Amino acid sequence: MLTMMIITALITAIIAGLCIGPINGRRRRKRAVGFFHPYTNDGGGGERVLWCAVRGIQEESPDLDCYVYTGDHDATPQSLMARALDRFGVTLLSSPKVVLLYKRKWIEETTYPHFTMIGQSLGSVYLAWEALCKFTPMYYFDTSGYAFTYPLARLFGCKVICYTHYPTISSDMLARVRQHSFMYNNDALITKSVWLSRCKIVYYTVFSCLYGFVGSCAHLAMVNSSWTKSHIENLWRFPDRIKRVYPPCDTSGLQVLPLERSAEIPVLISVAQFRPEKVGILLSTLVNKSCH
Repeated sequence: MLTMMIITALITAIIAGLCIGPINGRRRRKRAVGFFHPYTNDGGGGERVLWCAVRGIQEESPDLDCYVYTGDHDATPQSLMARALDRFGVTLLSSPKVVLLYKRKWIEETTYPHFTMIGQSLGSVYLAWEALCKFTPMYYFDTSGYAFTYPLARLFGCKVICYTHYPTISSDMLARVRQHSFMYNNDALITKSVWLSRCKIVYYTVFSCLYGFVGSCAHLAMVNSSWTKSHIENLWRFPDRIKRVYPPCDTSGLQVLPLERSAEIPVLISVAQFRPEKVGILLSTLVNKSCH
């Protein structure tokens, strides 16, 4: 009897704790945009999207404050503003406010040697809980692809916006497992075993359903290409809220290229997905090389 009372009390305390966070968050919600970008020093295209999005908000809605959730503990408003300019040539109108996160290890790939996708996805929810409990914005803007955080952000009363570079799971990944193809996400042990391959297909199928549900919680989803758009539409199933917005590539270097063309026939090399919108960038790069 005493054991049951203790268990009941613990469960009640946990449920109460889970409810208090969103309730307090809704009460304290500020008129601001919170950018969920745990790695603000990755230097890739995703970080460029972050700073261009911050600049866009500052230009179009100057009354909205911009906050950046980051796990980089050396980040300051001044350092991030300087980085946006020095690394990407993006001049912010004002320095963004910073919310430091201390639970980033839960989204690290090394934390989950097995079942990495679901581990990182659930870990992102824990990290987003820390973020939203520290500061609850009116608009939650995910620029890193952590879709499992969207239901939580809605629970806190946020409007959810995201920019998706690549779906966490796709039909291509399922096809590789079915075909027993050896790749980085399908090692030899699984490809050689029919039983393990079937188990992984079930795992991927369940994850796809979960990914579809959490993704559908976004009020507005932006994607970076036609390939990503088709996959996200298939998984999230709300095409009217999915918009294709090409990445904000810096074309200033391309604009100064000479108009003369080399007489040599160019050689096209694709090192990633060969999408229609990438052809122009690839050709421009080859022209630049041939002119030198």
